[in-house]
Amino acid sequence: MRIIVNGEAQTVAATTLEALLLELGYQGAIVATALNRDFVPCEARADTPLAEGDAVEIIAPMQGG
Repeated sequence: MRIIVNGEAQTVAATTLEALLLELGYQGAIVATALNRDFVPCEARADTPLAEGDAVEIIAPMQGG
């Protein structure tokens, strides 16, 4: 399916937000996620389905000041 990830169009096989993170190589990473501008907590990712055209944001924490 075609979705937008961090502003870039991508074709993915994942059908849930959790599966998307695995597919994109974020396994075990500490990240924040949003689906169509709504925050999705990590415990809800496995139950959060993706649909054609969805916009996903994946944000990793940064250090520094």
